[in-house]
This record gives sequence, structure tokens and C-alpha cells, in this order.
Amino acid sequence: MSRVVCAGHLNWDVTLRVDALPDPDGEVRVTERRCGGGGSAANVATGLTDLDVDASLLGSVGDDEHGRTARRELVDDGVDADDVVTVSGTETTTKYIVVEPSGEVMVLGCPGANEAFEADDLPASTLAAADHLHMTSQRPETATRLAERARECDVPVSFDPGRRIGERAYGTALESVDYLFLNDREAGLALDAFDLREQTLVLKHGPDGAEVRAGEARTAHPGYPIDVVDTTGAGDAFAAGFIAARVEGADDHRALEVANACGALASKAPGARTSLTWERIHAFLGE
Repeated sequence: MSRVVCAGHLNWDVTLRVDALPDPDGEVRVTERRCGGGGSAANVATGLTDLDVDASLLGSVGDDEHGRTARRELVDDGVDADDVVTVSGTETTTKYIVVEPSGEVMVLGCPGANEAFEADDLPASTLAAADHLHMTSQRPETATRLAERARECDVPVSFDPGRRIGERAYGTALESVDYLFLNDREAGLALDAFDLREQTLVLKHGPDGAEVRAGEARTAHPGYPIDVVDTTGAGDAFAAGFIAARVEGADDHRALEVANACGALASKAPGARTSLTWERIHAFLGE
């Protein structure tokens, strides 16, 4: 099986479902509360193992119960967590995810340990044995160095910088990777600011599907109409599906087909993670 290294956030998520988002100085009822491990890199890693792809995680947690539980959940899901760094005297990063009835989310983040890892915390032997490195939101200098190390080993790199792309100095990192995952808002910021002609762009259009842009070539897939429950982690599920398909030799159209199916399955269930198995994907696609 292929080995993918995921590098980025490992958090503790507290998900609150509400009747509606409150007005200023208002109050709303919490209809459901769920807690568990989260973080974009960790979500992608668990999605990959669901899809029979060996995955390991480079990330960091605090030396608290949330960190221990989040790491244990990864291991239970089949992710190699040997390179997860535990930071003494620091809390595991907690994200409060508020979900309204339409499935849209807002995120409140508490600072913590999720960006305490360094690029050199990833052993050279682990990177050299990988078929792919996937990076998510992290410190720009860490992402740049990881991409440099992967290039030295001829390991393809993908990067999903996330919602903070406009706030962080990601320019060198963005221009150092092979695949760049962006939603419409992120693409609007990145395409105006950086020279991305050498990167393969995987553009997520939400309910309108997704496309791959590689130079002048374009491959699009319309996505699938669904009743959305919770969009938390949908982009991570999409990335897991795309990477799993590509490392197993699928072309861009098939990779988009699988990725959109994974994103749809994630959006149909509450929480940041859902079971992404080939059996479920084939059933969803009617295969």
C-alpha cells in the first residue's frame, strides 16, 4: 500500500450544533455537543487509512488529556502517530466549531500546541519511503522547509493552506509544491498574489463540484446534489479522496469523482470525520 505523510494541525474539536447563529448580544440553544480529535492534517490522515492508504502524521499536541485522546484516536484509526510531537507545559489546541442548520460552520480557535512541530521532526527515513507528502495549515517556514526536503527525495507534495491563506506569508511554500488545494475564496486571494503557473491547482467549488487546472489543461467534475448536514471536514475528506485515487494511479477525472464523493459523504454526517471506505464510495457512485 502507498504511504502518505500528512503534516499540519492535530486539534481537539468541540462541535456545537445550534438552531441559528446568534445576533450580537444574543443567545441561541445548543442542540447537540460532540467532542473528539480534529485538525485538517489529522482528518486527511484518517480519511486515507479508511481508503486503504497507509498514512502517518507529523503534528503536535500538548501534554494533556485532550492530546492523549486525540493521539489515541489516530492510532485506533490506523494512522502512524509516531511523529506526533508532545509539547510539555502546553495545552492541545482546541477548536470550537459552531454548526447552523444549513450545515455551514464558524470556528473559534484557542491557541495551543498544534504548530509547535518543526520540519526536521519528520525523520528522513519516513520521508524517503513516502509516495506523497500532504501539508495543511501550519507555520509558513515549516511548510517551506518540508516542501524542500520532499523535493530532495523526489516525493510529490500537495498543500491545502486553509482559511488563513490571506494572513500568512505562504508565498514561497505555495510556489514550492506540486498540487495546491484551494476553495473559491482562497483561490481568489492566491491567484492574484502568487505565480502558480507551475502548480497543479485543485479547486473546490463547494456545491458546484471541483476542477483541476494543470497549465492550460482543465478537468472538471460537477459534484453531487446532497442534503448538507455539516460541512466541517468536507475539504479534508475531499483531499483524502483525491490523494488516495492519485497515488493508486487514477487520472484527474477519476480523482475528482472520488474526491467529490468523499466530500459529499462528509457533508452528509455530523462532525469533522466520517467513515470513508471504498465500499461506501462505490455505493454512493452506484458502481
